[in-house]
Amino acid sequence: MRNTEIKENYKTDKMKTALQIILLFVIIGLGWLVYQSVQEPIIFQEKYDQRKAAVVERLKLIREAQVAFKATNERYTGSFDTLVTFVKTGVYKITKNEGSLTDSMLNAGMTEKEALKRGIIKRDTIYVSVKDSLCKTIDPDSIPYVPFTNGAKFEMGAGTITATSSKLVIPVFEAKVPNKVFLQGLEEQYRINLDDEAKQLFRYPGLKVGALDEANNNAGNWE
Repeated sequence: MRNTEIKENYKTDKMKTALQIILLFVIIGLGWLVYQSVQEPIIFQEKYDQRKAAVVERLKLIREAQVAFKATNERYTGSFDTLVTFVKTGVYKITKNEGSLTDSMLNAGMTEKEALKRGIIKRDTIYVSVKDSLCKTIDPDSIPYVPFTNGAKFEMGAGTITATSSKLVIPVFEAKVPNKVFLQGLEEQYRINLDDEAKQLFRYPGLKVGALDEANNNAGNWE
């Protein structure tokens, strides 16, 4: 009888130990899930900020290249091949200003043209290499490509719009990339939340510079 009790107690102790071990694993698992639920949005935000910063820098470079292209060609281009070739080989002119008209000169009726003739002020035009000016640390061939992707390209277009009041024809361009492209590989649900938020505010669900349907001074939607 005594041996039977000892065996039963031993079995009970083993079951208790097994249950305690299982309970410990359950607690660890729940703790990990709670930790992950807290960390996931933080990790996503960190990676989103990193990728956004890189994409914004590339869009700024595209904008600068387009502005230089327009200064030379009086229009923007919707072709990355054309833009990259221009960056590699093109030059654009800059007017260097020396001196200025004082208030007394202006009050006396002196014009800038007259001041130039007298040598009071100077206006020198110099030509600058687009590549040396814009691409000191980046290969021009990489301009069309979205950072943190496997060769995805920005969407880009160019055209003109006509001002309603003045009927002035205004050249415009646009370059953009949707969230789903440059955030590929990150937690999908958080990206979907960003898209939904943008759509509710009638904004583009991604990053873009310029616009094809309005003259917005080539502003970026992150500014």
